[in-house]
Amino acid sequence: MIKYVLFDLDGTLTESAPGIFNSLRYAFKKLGLPEPEDSLLAKFVGPPLIESFTKYCGFTEAEALAAVDVYREYFAERGLFENAVYDGVPECLRRLRGAELSLAVATSKPEVYCRRILDHFGLSENFDVIKGIPLDGEDMTKAEVIAGVLAELGAEPGSAVMVGDRAYDVKGALENGIPCIGVLYGYGSAEELEAAGAAALAAAPKDLADAVLNM
Repeated sequence: MIKYVLFDLDGTLTESAPGIFNSLRYAFKKLGLPEPEDSLLAKFVGPPLIESFTKYCGFTEAEALAAVDVYREYFAERGLFENAVYDGVPECLRRLRGAELSLAVATSKPEVYCRRILDHFGLSENFDVIKGIPLDGEDMTKAEVIAGVLAELGAEPGSAVMVGDRAYDVKGALENGIPCIGVLYGYGSAEELEAAGAAALAAAPKDLADAVLNM
């Protein structure tokens, strides 16, 4: 029986692409790189930034870490609030809490930013555990974040489900022995989520609540 629901942040609770895109454009310009297309920037939403800078820009690990620092010059001041809660998310959270489920956030975003975002949008009170990566933890995997949340919750086997919009969420959940519901209103596709092994797909927050309660 499901007792615990873990949520990704970007693309699951909030539509964060505008702030991420603007922070990346700032970083690309300051680093002397060509202005990026939106199609490239979209690939950065979800995975750890250091991984994306190495994969899509050909950076070494040291160069990627330096690029992350430049990115955060903008993000920490402006980008994190160039963001919006998806329609229906607050209602979804209230419905799940009304069903006496314990909710948590598991994100690859630095925890200090995650907490500021959730506080800003009045969402923090919905969650019993909020966990992201440390500012110097860019090599931390999604599976490690999820493992930390499950440990803090004291979740028994078979009692938790992850919710996310990218393959990283699904794979991280499966590495911890829990299923993942993929949301289609975020930044991943049905094909990506299904290929990763998502247990179910939800087109909207209302459908997400139904999917969780029917597990």
